[in-house]
Amino acid sequence: MLFTDRADAGQRLAEALRHLAGEKPVVLGLPRGGVPVAAAVATALGAPLDVIVVRKLGVPYHRELAFGAIGEGGVRVINDDVVRRGGLSPTDIATVERAEQAALVRQAEQFRDDRPRLALDGRTAIVIDDGVATGATASAACQVVRAQGAARVVLAVPVAPADTVAWLRTQVDEVVCLSTPVLFSAVGEWYRDFSQTSDEEVISLLKA
Repeated sequence: MLFTDRADAGQRLAEALRHLAGEKPVVLGLPRGGVPVAAAVATALGAPLDVIVVRKLGVPYHRELAFGAIGEGGVRVINDDVVRRGGLSPTDIATVERAEQAALVRQAEQFRDDRPRLALDGRTAIVIDDGVATGATASAACQVVRAQGAARVVLAVPVAPADTVAWLRTQVDEVVCLSTPVLFSAVGEWYRDFSQTSDEEVISLLKA
């Protein structure tokens, strides 16, 4: 399945999420590319839109390997198994966390423009990205959303590898994915227009 652009992907995703409209969900887009997709879904479902800002905590000598994640509201999710296997000391963890916390605050302030974060307590939260490859960031975002009080967490993406979707189904209440191509190398190859989403675009979509 090929998408014209992120707005097209969002409109198609909204059709697959209609069954959630009655739950009065909150729609959360991962910056930056997930926000235009999420904006189209929020409009179609008549749901509030917010950004979900998370930072993966990477093992210092192997940044791609996450030992946890942090989110707004002081939420932190740590994978003790990775910490143990990676031989990370409390100092290592604190150093990475301090750097990522500063980046998290900066990003959240920039995107929200002084608006408060939407409360998720007891709500159904639909977490949206423009596609996932490994699923690490999406999983971290969903864990953060759960820790922020969401009663039900749904991950919705236009495209992802089948094995990643199978793994993500073990992490959340529901996964909605429109396309799981057998040959998957990058999210961008499933879009005609996959030009970068700017910070300005994210800010204006959230304002609207």
